[in-house]
Amino acid sequence: MQHSGDGTSLGEAFERIVRVLPHEAPFAAIEVVTSSVHPGRTTALTLMVDREGGLDIATCERIAARINVALDAFPDEYTLEVSSAGLNRPLVKPSDYERFEGRQAKIVTTLPIGNAKTHRGILAGVRGTNVILRTGAKNDVELPIPLDLIKAANLEYDIRADLQRAKREKKPLAQPKQVAEDDRRRRN
Repeated sequence: MQHSGDGTSLGEAFERIVRVLPHEAPFAAIEVVTSSVHPGRTTALTLMVDREGGLDIATCERIAARINVALDAFPDEYTLEVSSAGLNRPLVKPSDYERFEGRQAKIVTTLPIGNAKTHRGILAGVRGTNVILRTGAKNDVELPIPLDLIKAANLEYDIRADLQRAKREKKPLAQPKQVAEDDRRRRN
């Protein structure tokens, strides 16, 4: 891997850009979820980002353009992938388990806990060094999972919960008198 005039490698420059990105005005609401550098004949740079309410492709493209401009000084060949964390967002920091408390999650552990390595349930935050996952038929059983045993964790999108929320928030239907008046106005 070659270095720029100041001795910085492509990977180091990428990581520096990733650290400052959320502090730049156009990307202030962006959260860096994960980033990685995989050296090789062509270095692979990956960045996963998130934002309250989600991200669109145009935002990912703007982030990629910003990174490409910053890496123009390097002659190294690289590929850059900027992606949204998506509906099944990875949980990578202890604060993620607090932030997404009440959401459905899947946690995979390195060692079995209760005879299983894969656990699904509702996040109930962090207590000490344990993530608390509510499990069971009624999500009434608390399962403490040590943070240091977590191999991978992510939110699990539940379309039923979204549909139920949409149904609860549905606006009341127009009254029959109002509909008749609206029809008269359209005809005139």
